Amino acid sequence: MVAFRDWNGRGWPDGDAFARGVDRLLADENSEFLLAAADDQSSAAGVCQLRYRYGIWWDAPDCLLEDLFVEEQARGNGLGEGLVNAAIERARQRGCRRMELDANEANTPAITLYERVGFNSYSERLGGHDRFMRLRL
Repeated sequence: MVAFRDWNGRGWPDGDAFARGVDRLLADENSEFLLAAADDQSSAAGVCQLRYRYGIWWDAPDCLLEDLFVEEQARGNGLGEGLVNAAIERARQRGCRRMELDANEANTPAITLYERVGFNSYSERLGGHDRFMRLRL
């Protein structure tokens, strides 16, 4: 997760804050981290963070793919797609009927990956009337 922060050109939160945050999320039954490596002998080179909540409109849990990151030297080998597919499978196992994410629109490789596995934007699916939006507090 710190590598993802660094890749985004950010210096905050610091590494200790990230470690505390990961520990906190691992203790939460509504959060999961998936790791990926090139093979059984290699260290993890990719991570996916999932968060779950109940969705009243679907009468089932929702899954938010919060973060996905693959280290630069491991890109192009299917780790990202493997993580996304594993995330989709985990969401199905937990009974989710909807999975959401937000992606930086300038990150074309990520958007291409998400579209390849079946994600589409709200505006495409809903005729251009909705957007994924947030308020930073």
